[in-house]
Amino acid sequence: MLWRVRTTLPDRPGALASLAQSCGAAGVNILGLQIFPGVESVTDELVLRTPDDWHEPEIADFLERSGGHSVSAAPCTEAALTDQPTRYVQAARAILSQPMSFPEVVAHLFDAESEPAPDPDAPEQDVMDMVVGDVQVQVRRTAPFTATEHARGAAMADLVSDVLERGRGVVAPGTGRRVGGGASPQYAADGLTVTATVDEVTVGVAEVRPETLDGGVREVVLRVETGWQRRGIGTRLLVDAARLASGLGATDIVLTTRSDNQAVLPMVMAAGLRGRIRMAADTLTVRIPVRDLKPLRA
Repeated sequence: MLWRVRTTLPDRPGALASLAQSCGAAGVNILGLQIFPGVESVTDELVLRTPDDWHEPEIADFLERSGGHSVSAAPCTEAALTDQPTRYVQAARAILSQPMSFPEVVAHLFDAESEPAPDPDAPEQDVMDMVVGDVQVQVRRTAPFTATEHARGAAMADLVSDVLERGRGVVAPGTGRRVGGGASPQYAADGLTVTATVDEVTVGVAEVRPETLDGGVREVVLRVETGWQRRGIGTRLLVDAARLASGLGATDIVLTTRSDNQAVLPMVMAAGLRGRIRMAADTLTVRIPVRDLKPLRA
C-alpha cells in the first residue's frame, strides 16, 4: 500500500534519521522524500509503502510516536514517485500550451482542489491564493501549504501572467481595438444590454441578467462574433457591463463559460478588473466585484 504522507519534524540534527530508523523497524519503506524547510520546524512529504492492514489512523499514530506532528496521509499510486522538478516542468508546459488550464493544473500539482469541499462537515482546508494579472485563483487542501509551495505557486502564476501579457498585443488607448485592427466599434447601452457595432452591424453583446442572485450578484452573458474576437471588444463590453451592473445596485458580476475558453482570462486582465476565477469540471466561473465602479447609465 502506497501513501503520500506529510508531517512536521523539529528542525534539529537527527530528527529525520530517527524517523527513518523507526520506519525500518516497523517494515515501512520510504520510497520518496520532499523537504520543505521552515524556521523552527521542517515539513517532510514522504511516499511510504506500509503493511497492507495500515490505514490513516495507524500511520498518524506511528509518525507521532516517531517525533512528527500535524500528520496528514492519503493513498497514492506510483505516479507520486515522479521526480518533482519533472512534475513542475510538465505543469509549466501544460500551462504554456493552454493558459486557461492554470487552476486545474496547479491544483493537481499541489494535490489540491480548485473548489471548496461541498460537505460543510469536511475538515477545514488551507487555501493558497495566486494572482494572474488581476485575477485571483485559489486552490485548497487539508494539509497546510508550506512557504516553499506558496513561492512555487506565485512563480507559476507569474509565468501565466507573462504568457498572457505577451499575447495581448498592443491596444490603442480609448479605441478598444488593436493597432491596425480595422474599423473602431461603437458601443451603446440600452436597458440591461451593451452592444458593439461596426457600420451598424452588431459584432458583440454583453447582457446583464435581470435576476439578482444571492448577495447582490448579477450574471453577465457576453459574446463577440468570431471574426471580431481578439480586438479588445470583449474587454470593453465587460467593463461597460460591470459598470452597468454597478448602476443597478449589484455588488458583483459572474461570467460562466467553458473551461477551455482561452479568451476569458486575457479579457479580464485587459479590463483591469479584479476577479476571482474558479474551474469545476467543464465549467469556468469568473466573479468580479463591481460596487466601487462608476455606474454606466443606459
